[in-house]
Amino acid sequence: MVLPFPFGLVIALGIFIAFPLVLRKKMMGRMGGSGGLGGGFFGANSDTPTVKYVCLTCNNRFKGRVCPRCGSTMKRADF
Repeated sequence: MVLPFPFGLVIALGIFIAFPLVLRKKMMGRMGGSGGLGGGFFGANSDTPTVKYVCLTCNNRFKGRVCPRCGSTMKRADF
């Protein structure tokens, strides 16, 4: 109501885009992340252990999709 139509629309869209980015940067700063597009959840913690799987057929521990011992794809995660 304060600004004419095109200016008010542009400002409203800018607020809807900028506000979540500011909140995300603030939260990532609290959690210790970088706050960038690729940081935090996607690659900042490269020291996380890889998930190993246990074959449900032969009880073999392995990393990957298919059990190297029996070829089964039925598995459960083992942390």
